[in-house]
Amino acid sequence: MSEYQYYEFLAVDRSLDAEQLQQVRALSTRARISPTRFVNEYHWGDFRGDSTKLVEQLYDAHLYYANWGSRRLLLRLPATVLPAKKATAYARNEALTVWSRSGHTLLDFSRDGEHDGEWEFETSAELSSLIGLRAELAAGDLRPLYLAWLAALTDWELDDDEEAEYAREMEPPIPYGLSQLTGPQRALVDFLKVDTDLLTAAAQVSEPRPAPDGPQRHELTAFIAALPVQDKDDLLLAAALGTGPQPGPELLNRYQAARPAPATPPTPRRSAAELLDAAQLRRTERARREREAHRKATEKRARAAAQAYQRHLDRLARNLDKTWQDVENLIAQKKPTTYDAATTLLKDLREIYSRSGTLADYDQRVGDLRAGHRGKPALMRRFDTAGIPNP
Repeated sequence: MSEYQYYEFLAVDRSLDAEQLQQVRALSTRARISPTRFVNEYHWGDFRGDSTKLVEQLYDAHLYYANWGSRRLLLRLPATVLPAKKATAYARNEALTVWSRSGHTLLDFSRDGEHDGEWEFETSAELSSLIGLRAELAAGDLRPLYLAWLAALTDWELDDDEEAEYAREMEPPIPYGLSQLTGPQRALVDFLKVDTDLLTAAAQVSEPRPAPDGPQRHELTAFIAALPVQDKDDLLLAAALGTGPQPGPELLNRYQAARPAPATPPTPRRSAAELLDAAQLRRTERARREREAHRKATEKRARAAAQAYQRHLDRLARNLDKTWQDVENLIAQKKPTTYDAATTLLKDLREIYSRSGTLADYDQRVGDLRAGHRGKPALMRRFDTAGIPNP
């Protein structure tokens, strides 16, 4: 298979200006470029730009994958809606890397493909299937970060066998709704190859996600009125100049953060060893259920085939003379396929005579049949191979 690489960048909070467009056009002559999107595919060669710097400076999201298995999703959010310190609690190995740059938090979700083989890029989704994660994270939904931690744990289980390390590693804060993933989150599970048994085990203690509780107008009005004037001026100026995201999401995020959190019972944190053991138990039980389902399905098919065969024999038994004549007619055609069909009919006739307790009659008719066709060695060989008696 030839080399294949896919690069896509999206500008969400603000479009690129003319100077920025000229900057990115200098990186590729074949890319599809607009003020909000950059897409290029490579069957040979490589991208000349620095993907990380492009997101740090210009874009809000980047998707990369190659047919040898490597893949990367890079998201940039204002640090005011997702502080880097909050996201870092979920960072482990290369599955999730977090850093800050120019008032933004950057999240790098990556897989090197070492355990996956080649990436089926023909069916890969575009960035549109994953970009919803950015809005979810901005709204305080931390499930994408936890999924990245599970992806790291999936790889860790394959790479190492350090029980002591597994026991020391504790899971990060458990978000709501792990058993109720959104579409973009399910796409991330596929993208990062999160072990589904591990995800199911992790979701067992995750509380259901609370129903959305939108702000009351009068409460939001009072909250905005109480904000420092300089903060409001800075938000509006950045929005007017196009140097920052629209102020609505940030204001709502500040409002939600200022509200008292609903009281919820503390969820006990588990060690990596506990989660991996729970996943292995689920994996074993799932395999047992699959084997049992396969056994039952095989038995059902066998019973159906046996019943169909008995109905076939019943049809033949209604007119035995015609069935014997069909055998003669097939032999008379002197073809390998009709010899095979005649042999199969004789085996069916043996079953019919056997279940009626008249095998002696069958043996006599077969003996007469053999005697009449001894000059056909190809037919006789088929009879012998099929166990047709030779009295």
